[in-house]
Amino acid sequence: MKSKAILVDITKCIGCKQCEAACKAQNKLPEVEETKLSATAYTVIDEHEERYVRRLCMHCKYPTCESVCPVGAFSKTEIGAVVYDSHKCIGCRYCMMACPFQVPTYEWMSLTPKVQKCKFCYEKILEGGTTACVEACPAEAAIFGDYNDLIKEAHRIISENPDKYVNHIYGENEVGGTSILYISDVPFEKLGFKTHLETQPLPELTWSALSKIPSIVMVGGTLLYGIWWITNRRKEVVEFERKLKENNEENN
Repeated sequence: MKSKAILVDITKCIGCKQCEAACKAQNKLPEVEETKLSATAYTVIDEHEERYVRRLCMHCKYPTCESVCPVGAFSKTEIGAVVYDSHKCIGCRYCMMACPFQVPTYEWMSLTPKVQKCKFCYEKILEGGTTACVEACPAEAAIFGDYNDLIKEAHRIISENPDKYVNHIYGENEVGGTSILYISDVPFEKLGFKTHLETQPLPELTWSALSKIPSIVMVGGTLLYGIWWITNRRKEVVEFERKLKENNEENN
């Protein structure tokens, strides 16, 4: 199956929040209106500059949450979704600290807490369907489809309407690319988007740091062994001198 994506056209969103309701119904979440992503809200509508912006997990092509998770609780699937296995999770919350979009949230009030975020309606897509949020949008402010097709469609829309749209597809290059794409008539920095992100996949930066660990461990191990040897040798010398002194005293 080809990698899927969602293209959100901010100019079309009317702020009806049907996407929020559909997401909650799909994931059996409490039907309480929320303004920020949380453990009980995987999709929310934010308002900036008289525009409505849909917020959800960006489903990065190269997920940082996956790269920092020590137990492999996150994985990028071939259909584009970044999925989470709660049975593997140890609750370290490295994913929350590493996510460039600050998406994963934690069930702080639960006795058996899990990390929560948008699931990209993974099961529905596998069965040939679309995401609940796209399906519910009455204004067709979001399109679901193959990633490459949506990139082409976004470029087409922008090129045919240069006076209307900002010449940028948010998510095409940010942190190596994401499966959630946005086009807008307002500069993205005015809509609360992070616009100074690296275009290089962040896991590459993680690996560049982690790749130095073996040499650091080797050098550190050598130093620790040296310290142990010197300390142990000193003990042996002290013990030898003590026995030598005792023998001399007995002989005298």
